[in-house]
Amino acid sequence: MKILFVGDIVGNPGRQAVKIFLQDVQKEYQIDVTIANAENAAGGNGLTPQIAQELFDAGIQFMTMGNHVWDQRSIMDYIENEQRLIRPANYPLGAPGKGYGYIRSGGKKIGVLNLSGRVYMTPLEDPFVGAIRLINQIQQETPNIIVDFHAEATSEKQALGWFLDGKVSAVLGTHTHVQTADARLLAEGTAYITDVGMTGPRDSVLGVKKEIIIKRFLTQMPVKFELAPGPVQFNAVILDIDENTGKTRSIEGIQRTQ
Repeated sequence: MKILFVGDIVGNPGRQAVKIFLQDVQKEYQIDVTIANAENAAGGNGLTPQIAQELFDAGIQFMTMGNHVWDQRSIMDYIENEQRLIRPANYPLGAPGKGYGYIRSGGKKIGVLNLSGRVYMTPLEDPFVGAIRLINQIQQETPNIIVDFHAEATSEKQALGWFLDGKVSAVLGTHTHVQTADARLLAEGTAYITDVGMTGPRDSVLGVKKEIIIKRFLTQMPVKFELAPGPVQFNAVILDIDENTGKTRSIEGIQRTQ
């Protein structure tokens, strides 16, 4: 089973990159399921129901979120009813939506779990303890489990990867918008990468106009973020999973630019 996971989609440039590259990548690699992190898809902050539908129409089948999940208030009712969209599972009880969900491919079920880190981020519930509890539930349905760990610190991401090795098919880091060069299979068959990267403006600083970010560093003054114009990039990873055991055979990072 081939699973494509698309890195953080940032604003309209990211959505355009999905439309430019996604179908060709799906065809080239014979992808069975496409998942994407969409927490920045609406102008770089959050997601709206209209933009979610735009991404579904473009060929994405399931979406995860992150720390910007509540930036667009219209998502709150939508996420309650849309089974193909999840938010970090370690938000407190009472938060709209769910932290995990399922997608089917060729009769096989795939579980997708979304978690948020706590280092340099909002101190939510413990993602390590929460992960085990939810994975035990998901394993009753399927051995094929993809974890999107939306976190800042490399150490926290690596620690969760080793912690979940052999328990899930993949631990894929998102949030920092730069694809890392450490895609690998861990000892017990779990695929890992510290960050899948960003789908959005190529000539930017994490999607934002580079001049704005440089000014902020030079002056230490607050600035208004604006998404960068120009060429776009498409960052993702491809997982080849043994659908009967949930073990991953290979992980490959891909980068496409306009």
